[in-house]
Amino acid sequence: MGTTRQHPPGDPGREPEGAGVGARAVAGTRADAGAGVSSVEPAGPAESVERQWRTLPLRQVSGIVPTARDFARQALHDWGWLPASTADRRAAAEDVLLVVSELVTNACLHADGPDELRIARTPKVLRVEVADGGAGQPAPRTPHRAGRPGGHGMFIVQRLCLDWGVVRVPGEPGKTVWAELAAPA
Repeated sequence: MGTTRQHPPGDPGREPEGAGVGARAVAGTRADAGAGVSSVEPAGPAESVERQWRTLPLRQVSGIVPTARDFARQALHDWGWLPASTADRRAAAEDVLLVVSELVTNACLHADGPDELRIARTPKVLRVEVADGGAGQPAPRTPHRAGRPGGHGMFIVQRLCLDWGVVRVPGEPGKTVWAELAAPA
């Protein structure tokens, strides 16, 4: 499932230009003060669906994992995933929060911390991206039966997601680890 590829399937595309720290919200969405930046862009000429992005800079943030989860939880609330009206919708939201936790934790443990968390949505797919400066390659490991903690993050991501992978920009350090989850029905 998880692979390294330049243009992953279902890729909602990169964030619109200028949608970074200090950027203003686009197309009537709001930027949460101190909690990241929101933007909306058309998905492309062949698609009439809008992509909605949320971006949270994470460099030098204390409590990175809880901050990332809170940011994702707020995006899910704003996009109507929360509060969940059914058990399936609640499980879908919990899966998103778990994937955010796992990707951000991996960047903390293996890449000197994440630089940025990005979340994008279309009506069918929610995409989580964590950018970091690390050179490592995430890979799922088979869970230990001896009860040793750790080492299960990418296995969990692989099990919960439609797909996941790593994008690297040639000539630039670091990578973006992405994962896509199905939107609740």
